[in-house]
Amino acid sequence: MKLKGLLIISIAVFFYTPKFASGQWVQTNGPCGGIVICFAAAGTNLFAGAYGAGVFHSTDSGASWSAVNTGLTNLNVRVLALSGTNLFAGTDGGVFLSTNNGTDWTLANSGLINTGVGAIVASGTNLFVLEGGVFLSTNNGMNWTSVDSRLTDTYVTALAANGTNLFAGTSGGDVLLSTNNGTSWTAVNSGLPKVNTGLGNTDVRAFGVSGANLFASIESSGIFISTNNGTSWVAANNGASNVFVGGFSVSGTNLYAVAYDGGVFRSTNNGTTWITVNAGLPIASYIYAVAATGGMVFAGMDEGGVYRSSNNGASWTESNTGLTNTTINAFAVTGAYGSSQLLFAGTSGGAIYRSSDYGTSWREVDTGSRYAPIRAFAVSGTTLFAGTGDEGRSAGVFLSTNTGISWAAPLPEMDGRIVNALAVNGMTLYAGTAPGGVFLSTDNGTSWTGGDFGFPSSRTYINAIAVSDTNLFAGTYRDGVYLSTDNGTRWMSVNNSGLTDTMINTLAVSGTNLFAGSRDNGIFRSNNNGASWSQVNTGLTKMDVTAFAVRGTYLFAGTGSYSGGNSGGVYLSTNNGTSWTEVSAGLPNTDVNAFAVLGSNLFAGTYANGVWRRPLSEMSSVPSSNLPETFKLNQNYPNPFNPSTEISFILTARGSVTLEVFDMLGRHIQTLVNQAMGAGPHGVKFDAGNLSCGIYTASLTTSGTHREMKMILSK
Repeated sequence: MKLKGLLIISIAVFFYTPKFASGQWVQTNGPCGGIVICFAAAGTNLFAGAYGAGVFHSTDSGASWSAVNTGLTNLNVRVLALSGTNLFAGTDGGVFLSTNNGTDWTLANSGLINTGVGAIVASGTNLFVLEGGVFLSTNNGMNWTSVDSRLTDTYVTALAANGTNLFAGTSGGDVLLSTNNGTSWTAVNSGLPKVNTGLGNTDVRAFGVSGANLFASIESSGIFISTNNGTSWVAANNGASNVFVGGFSVSGTNLYAVAYDGGVFRSTNNGTTWITVNAGLPIASYIYAVAATGGMVFAGMDEGGVYRSSNNGASWTESNTGLTNTTINAFAVTGAYGSSQLLFAGTSGGAIYRSSDYGTSWREVDTGSRYAPIRAFAVSGTTLFAGTGDEGRSAGVFLSTNTGISWAAPLPEMDGRIVNALAVNGMTLYAGTAPGGVFLSTDNGTSWTGGDFGFPSSRTYINAIAVSDTNLFAGTYRDGVYLSTDNGTRWMSVNNSGLTDTMINTLAVSGTNLFAGSRDNGIFRSNNNGASWSQVNTGLTKMDVTAFAVRGTYLFAGTGSYSGGNSGGVYLSTNNGTSWTEVSAGLPNTDVNAFAVLGSNLFAGTYANGVWRRPLSEMSSVPSSNLPETFKLNQNYPNPFNPSTEISFILTARGSVTLEVFDMLGRHIQTLVNQAMGAGPHGVKFDAGNLSCGIYTASLTTSGTHREMKMILSK
């Protein structure tokens, strides 16, 4: 290999003492993705509805996204629709209207009976909504009136409009037609399967309109087409049989159908034949929506965010920049402070992301079980364990010995088990399963023993594990807290005195105190290994406690909502739970699933809103990890690299930082950083895609101190 050049990176740092303002939680730059279940497009404007995170807007064909939620008081968006310049969002809290591309929203619910919106359809100046029935608005949602009184089956599951024709699909397998804006309805079912045919569930799940052609997706029966406004129907399943189609989209002669568990299908002959177009889409992922617009096709995923295709679905690429609405279930921190410390985040979509710069940037690492939810992490020495699983999807304990770059699949003892909790005590690894009890391994997961010994049954669900000296505690679903004093061989209930809620979400040990977070009744504390409990909820206004974090004598509690609503928060206790103070400023009103303490920051993993960070010092005089005493330039990672690498360094105090790139002759190539930065670790991504391969040198200078390192660019 010829050496083509020398790269010199120079950092100048001028230190000063900062003045801190009143702070709040700040969302990190990822991980990106999330639950995207609907789209709407008009011209260069593309909108994505993200369940739990509201509406996102893109003006560059999905290359980047920004949240547009001002006034949108319910973020559980299920459907989007455009009528002229008006954008409507159907949510679990009703219909919202925006007249300025989502910049502002107003509630448009007058006359609606329920609040859960399943569909919105525009037909001329008329707007129809599916919301426990069919409602009509003639004034852009200001008022609604019911138009389903003459429907033979009022449980409507789908709506579509084609010209002046309005179609309603029902849970009984009927398609009904109205030609007078819902005043009267006529069944148009000839050729469609019915409930009594023995084909199973025949709910009408979705409609698609392509010119004079009307398509209907029938659960358990597939796709049907009508060319005469529903008078007659024929099956159109060739190439797309046995799939659960949830939506359609049309672009020219291309018709797209999205199957929840089968990917994306395309037809170029009005549904006569279909082909799968899934290359590049995540394996085994659920796909909720498809939209074809502006020469691009977009797919909305369950936790995978948005993927797009510029070649009619022949290939797909992830398109999630700015779409930071992932659901984070677990965190892990590896490495010693001041060296190669990494933060890992596990998502409900089965992805694991890694950050080496306190959430400034994230990189996905492969588990080999993509799209089985990551439920728990544990760290033992240099080994990182991930507990995964869901009904119908891959499950077990995976391990990595190289900071998440690669993962070993679970061995037969744990393969297929849903693992909700992991814990390490010395050389022993514990796994809490659902169902099946607690298993233990003393050889890094190669073999496992244990199970349900002492638990009520083999169907016991373990939600949490905590270790206190020689005592091992397990928090269960419906069966309270269990204790083992013999390394998990036998278990006994410790619910007898004071523990009035046996739905235990999370456990934590702080000193001699054991804390149990329950689903409905807040926090319980025991100072005698579970022999007795007391409820400690003073100041705690939300009773579904989902996560704990301990830093010295400071205890943090994360809360959520069992019903799935947006009602979470973060609380701090400095007196062993006797009283609590909410410290949620800046955090969205969403469930908090996990915590991590890294350096001087607390990280919160949320439902559908990604990762948030807040300095511990802003919430109280919480002790953080010792600040670094030396200014350090770490080895870039990866090294060798192609074409990009992460350059990390550590500041001993806040200062003005300049990071520049020079070639081997000292010529200035690029300024990477020119701003004030706080004390602690920092990372910068450097892209050398336009440079020749060779050995480069990074040079770090501050206050007269100079550091250098060599980096290898290999192409």
